[in-house]
Amino acid sequence: MNEISLDKVKQSLHDRGICVIIPTYNNAQTIKQVVEDTLQYCRDVIVVCDGCTDGTLEIVKEISGITLVDYVKNQGKGYALKKGFKTALAMGFSYAITLDSDGQHYPSNIPDFLEANKKYPGKLIVGQRNLDGVVRTKGSSFANKFSNFWFFVQTGCNLKDTQTGYRLYPLKKLCGLSILTCRYEAELELMVFASWNGVQIESIPIDVYYPKPEDRVSHFRPIADFARISVLNTVLCVGALLFGLPAKIFRFCMKWGRTIYSLLFFIITSVFLITPMLWFYMKIGKITEKKKENLHKLIYHYSRFVMIHHGIPGATFSTNLPLHKADLSQPSVIICNHQSHLDLMCLLALSPKIVFLTNDWVWNSPFYGFIIRNAEYLPVKDGLDAIMEQLQSLVDRGYSIAVFPEGTRSEECKIGVFHKGACHIADAFGLDILPMLLYGPGKVLKKHTRHLEKYPLHVEVYDKISQTELQKIGDIKNQTKYLRRLSMARYEQLCDKMDQDV
Repeated sequence: MNEISLDKVKQSLHDRGICVIIPTYNNAQTIKQVVEDTLQYCRDVIVVCDGCTDGTLEIVKEISGITLVDYVKNQGKGYALKKGFKTALAMGFSYAITLDSDGQHYPSNIPDFLEANKKYPGKLIVGQRNLDGVVRTKGSSFANKFSNFWFFVQTGCNLKDTQTGYRLYPLKKLCGLSILTCRYEAELELMVFASWNGVQIESIPIDVYYPKPEDRVSHFRPIADFARISVLNTVLCVGALLFGLPAKIFRFCMKWGRTIYSLLFFIITSVFLITPMLWFYMKIGKITEKKKENLHKLIYHYSRFVMIHHGIPGATFSTNLPLHKADLSQPSVIICNHQSHLDLMCLLALSPKIVFLTNDWVWNSPFYGFIIRNAEYLPVKDGLDAIMEQLQSLVDRGYSIAVFPEGTRSEECKIGVFHKGACHIADAFGLDILPMLLYGPGKVLKKHTRHLEKYPLHVEVYDKISQTELQKIGDIKNQTKYLRRLSMARYEQLCDKMDQDV
């Protein structure tokens, strides 16, 4: 990696609240190199000296730019990890990458953990060692298979490498620290406890270095340690029956319970209550502008009721709009990323003066198509030119036009390619563009899934971009490209902030 890339990795790790914890015990020959190599990738490094007696502490004290935790008596790796985790939490970090101090882990894999954290926020990321060609003792190979088997029995999760110490932990989700054992088997306990408490675990490939057997420093005691691990696995198997399995069943029931509740909530309130009521309201007498305004107000209040008052259990809703100076009472073209069927509800909860451009199936929906049509949410199947006159009428009446420039829901919540329609509308009517970003809808209701997940929902509102600013950028094509780049950069910043609390 070049220097610019390394600086970007460091900044991204810091922005996402990720530090590195290095527990060490009598690794005087390797600790300096490991820490200095780690500092090339991460600026926030915590070294825990676990009662070192060989000069390791003195070496670490000479390294600048780190946080040092040390104590006199050797307590074991589990205890060192606990001290490191508590220190990281006290310093405000949300995640911690742990790596060993004996030189077997490559700090160059830290960017891989960063990317995995971006893809799987809130999950425990485990490094899966590439052991091809590595000379290992029979005891080491057996120990890994032994650990993998019992981990599957205790959690139902199939991991190929449960003994690696190279991991990324979601610190706010760590459970059972108070009952964690002190030796190296604590790393297995951390994964078991995490799995029991619903933390999902992902593996990523990592490189590993093992010196010749005669040059390795090991604190493993085969007979005593295997006996202790056997007792621990027995206890964990009992715990799996008494707690782990019931907890897993409970989470499964809660997931589908949330889904069924939300579906019934929608059917009862929207299909059986709101839609019939509005049908009578719009059919009796003339359709006036006042009626249309009342319709939008009702949609606005209903959306707020759903989003704020737990129409979607487990999906807490937030927005920066109360603290933002954006005036939604003035017409503009709203652009927003598209993640889920929940997106419209999130934006409708912001203002009654928003209308949407919709696709054909929404316009003709048997459940809420009547409301969509009477609220003047316009279909785009015949192109923008076919609805420009209606759009002009809406703008003249003070409505903002909301557009999803991607045109379709994102599979992985990433920002897709933007179409030019939003800039075309803004240019035609001389409107500012109001950028917004959604976080969470694509996690709560993933594309191609039928159940709801527990996840936060957030709408971030940004400053308007005036026509004067847009004209300086260039033609509509260049404006569209600029808005996509801007949205991508801002979405990355938004995820860095929000992912720390999932």
